[in-house]
Amino acid sequence: MRAILQRASRASVSVDGTVVGALSGPGLVVLVGATHTDTAQDAAALAEKIWRLRILDGELSCADADAPLLVVSQFTLYADTRRGRRPSWSAAAPGDVSEPLLDHFVSALRGLGAQVATGVFGAMMEVELVNSGPFTISLDTEDFAKPRRG
Repeated sequence: MRAILQRASRASVSVDGTVVGALSGPGLVVLVGATHTDTAQDAAALAEKIWRLRILDGELSCADADAPLLVVSQFTLYADTRRGRRPSWSAAAPGDVSEPLLDHFVSALRGLGAQVATGVFGAMMEVELVNSGPFTISLDTEDFAKPRRG
């Protein structure tokens, strides 16, 4: 799984002009995508990593600060732009694979004690945020959750 984390002082996600999720205070906006080989274990590992990552003010984690998270599904994180001018989405898992993984990710965060708001899977969403810092990082479970080869 792949995630983009943005530290935000405020954020919301809307569908058809209606806010469906918002941070209740300063926290993290988490854009999440899945690929074909991702598993529920990857989703849980990503949740644990994000919950405990010390990237908030004062080198605190969301766990330390009880900071909220706004999670938004984003298959475009797996865009392949190496050839031509039109991105390929073939590395992104289809909805019937990625939606349960995203649900597991959100459930894992909530199981750790996180306050989590979400967007609507598969919907056209508008995300508004004030990036605090600005501070944006990317995480990929291939970098920390899967056994290394060779």
